[in-house]
Amino acid sequence: MEIKQFEDKNLAHYSYAIVSNGEMALIDPARNPEPYYDFARKKNANITAVIETHPHADFVSSHLEISQTTGATIYASKLLGAEYPHQSFDEGDAIVLGSVILKSLNTPGHSPDSISIVALDENGKEQAVFTGDTLFIGDCGRPDLRETAGAITAARTDLAKQMYHSLRNKLMTLPNHVYVYPAHGAGSLCGKGLSQLNSSTIGAEKLSNWSLQDMSEEIFVNELLTDQPFIPKYFPFAVGVNKKGASPFAASIANVTKREPVTCSGCADSLDGNVVLIDTRPQVQFKKAHLKNAINLMNDTRFETWLGSVVNPEEPFYLVAENKDVLDHLIERTAKIGYEKQIKLAFVSDFGTTHMTPFDSSLLRDNENAFTILDIRNDSEVKANRIFENALHIPLHELRERTNEIPVHKPIVVHCAGGYRSAAGSSILKSKLHHSVPVFDLSDEIKSFVK
Repeated sequence: MEIKQFEDKNLAHYSYAIVSNGEMALIDPARNPEPYYDFARKKNANITAVIETHPHADFVSSHLEISQTTGATIYASKLLGAEYPHQSFDEGDAIVLGSVILKSLNTPGHSPDSISIVALDENGKEQAVFTGDTLFIGDCGRPDLRETAGAITAARTDLAKQMYHSLRNKLMTLPNHVYVYPAHGAGSLCGKGLSQLNSSTIGAEKLSNWSLQDMSEEIFVNELLTDQPFIPKYFPFAVGVNKKGASPFAASIANVTKREPVTCSGCADSLDGNVVLIDTRPQVQFKKAHLKNAINLMNDTRFETWLGSVVNPEEPFYLVAENKDVLDHLIERTAKIGYEKQIKLAFVSDFGTTHMTPFDSSLLRDNENAFTILDIRNDSEVKANRIFENALHIPLHELRERTNEIPVHKPIVVHCAGGYRSAAGSSILKSKLHHSVPVFDLSDEIKSFVK
């Protein structure tokens, strides 16, 4: 038995291939199936099974496309309510893969339909468990994503209680030597304290993972529900896409890239002013010149997350990049959260009639009361360290919907923790408030104000 881990760093997502005697099973595959096909060819193996541990909220899976392309059977819990052809895979069910066996465990907690997969080697010995979003390295999955999404919904408190028992009655009963392979690592919004490690063992997690320590159910539930990260707008949408099965990746990308124009040096007048424009260029370029209604979501490691946090599911948008190579890559990244069909037009641009005035941070240092200071960090960041005592706090992912709460009788200074989000936030305010009040981005100068 060979296990191959695939990593998408931008979404902190891990997927897996298991190979035995010329047969391959995939677990929680990413949107682009090509890396799995390449690995199958390299190993001279046939993909015979695709397993979904649950309908994912943070990325769109390629399970349906892989099944349609290779003939592989999709396995998922009957509780998932999958709308694609599949074989139910719940506790007591097993898949024979070459000379190894894959067994299902129902492990609700992150979602009501979560399963974990135990891999038994040629001698019938448990060697690995693929835990999806149930057990992470150093943490466990958040229980608050399925209150309004999926075939089965459940209150976060009920799911937290289920998580307590799934961890103790299912996963902790496995032998200590069993390797733990989760669906996510550090940086994922599917938990709050994930380790930088990409794998572990049951024994190691029993020693170090807070969620596996000896505590009452009440204490566990309170801890699990406290200070979870924000929920991006696209999460419930992605659950629905994965429950149905996404359209083929390459074809969806082609539907975007075939639209004209690739460059748009003279098309500003033809753009719909009611459609948001996502400008992914570096903030220095953006601030010098950009188009009306543009929001600066830079080409960064968290682009997918912030796109799906600022733009609503089904909302059309324009996508702008600094060159064609970057544009093509960003269209692919957009597809990873299922937003590619919302791109009204994608083009290259380095022009515009609007600009943002640079901000002299000494003005703020001399007289904070002369400005409306807007803190767009997340709740947990503000709770840990409020930088400006009188700052108005609206997290970036809520800003477009809450601009009416911001007073406009003084110039506005926007800050985050390092500059990426404040570039986005200040551009949102400028596009929403137009010329009614000056808007400034404190950018990375915020670091000089942190105590």
